[in-house]
Amino acid sequence: MLGAPARLIIAGTKSASGKTTLTCGLIEVLRRRGLKVAAAKCGPDYLDVGFHTKVLGVPSRNLDLFLSDATFVRRQVAASEASSDVTLIEGVMGYYDGRANSTQASTYGVACVTETPVVLVVDGRGRSLSAAAEVAGFAHFREPSHIAAIIVNHARPHTFAQLKGVIERECSIPVVGYMPEVEETSLEHRHLGLVSADEVDDLRERVSKLADVLERTIDIDRLLEVARLAPALEVKEPPIEPLCGDAPLIAVARDAAFSFTYHETVELLRQLGADIAYFSPLEDEALPQGTAALLLSGGYPELHAADLTANTSMLSSIRAAIAGGVPTIAECGGFMYLLEAIEDIDGHLHAMVGIISGEAKRGRCLRHFGYEELCCQRSGLLADAGQSLRAHEFHYWQATDEGNAFKAQKRPSRETWDCVHMSDTLYAGFPHLYLAGSPQVARRFVRAAASYAKGRVPCS
Repeated sequence: MLGAPARLIIAGTKSASGKTTLTCGLIEVLRRRGLKVAAAKCGPDYLDVGFHTKVLGVPSRNLDLFLSDATFVRRQVAASEASSDVTLIEGVMGYYDGRANSTQASTYGVACVTETPVVLVVDGRGRSLSAAAEVAGFAHFREPSHIAAIIVNHARPHTFAQLKGVIERECSIPVVGYMPEVEETSLEHRHLGLVSADEVDDLRERVSKLADVLERTIDIDRLLEVARLAPALEVKEPPIEPLCGDAPLIAVARDAAFSFTYHETVELLRQLGADIAYFSPLEDEALPQGTAALLLSGGYPELHAADLTANTSMLSSIRAAIAGGVPTIAECGGFMYLLEAIEDIDGHLHAMVGIISGEAKRGRCLRHFGYEELCCQRSGLLADAGQSLRAHEFHYWQATDEGNAFKAQKRPSRETWDCVHMSDTLYAGFPHLYLAGSPQVARRFVRAAASYAKGRVPCS
């Protein structure tokens, strides 16, 4: 045990800078030293936390300053530190990249509210003194920058020695190691970024090989010294009282087709008094017995469309449940699953639940990518008319009818668009919600589940 708080943010100068690969490798290196490691991801990304979880064997957390607030983010970090020796936080995009060309919801923002030292990953290819200029720019763009160390990516031993010398001389920031090109550890890309962790069959082997390399190329002791610069976070956790005595059962989809569920959301639903039962729309024949509410998260149903169609008993079970008034949240891929059909990646249509009219087909580009604000147009399951919710979207597939229960807007743009199908018992649309950051919405959902479980008698 390190005895004192130890945490680091692994940040990049841009997207695809090697943050996920490096973070997973460092997790394994620290585990080999007998340390208890926790992990987290800045921003709303589901995929990277999946990689952390696969390597760690325990859930990783999302730290998002748009979908939640600074107090909540600090609580998340404090919760991770309570059961770990060191916490590794993976950044999002470039270090200062946030919402609407600002630092809002950026990795830098998380570093500020959690007072966490940052290791900046710098590309070492094709330059020398210019690498120091880039580091100097990042280190002084905002004060304090929290940048406490540098790791060079895509470097070889002789070029690293030169870069280390010039960066430390010009910037007075320690360069603690490098990550060379390791072909066996590379991860494929797909239309939404990296493939999910469940699809990398040899992930453990790849990470193990990467850890072998990093143990030789990174000064882990120096890295831990930097991590110990983090001050203790004093956060008072407000008690969360269960809403009802009898715990309603919320069925949560979880398999290769539906894997985009926030750990913190499930954690909050449990704290509010719900029981959670995971099920697979791909493999199971029906919803769990006693289901009082349904959470169909996003994922890649388009890659598993044929198998989802073939599981007719599950399609019937979900269709009957929703038609019978089971409160349901269906986001992105979960929304697509409730349509009449989904076009797979080869352009073939496959029949789905059909509780909502329309089809989902592949578009030409990412649709409404990023953070957005939703204004409720009419009251329903999760919101009242006029209420605002925060959400994010990332999807290529488009639906013939995306609903009109909400008006969405990405600021600073004034453009708005209709989205989401919502009734008293259903929320279905492309926007992803972060219920952990909107506890009032989570409470509505649990209350609806409890009312359904009690024969629609309101829960006091």
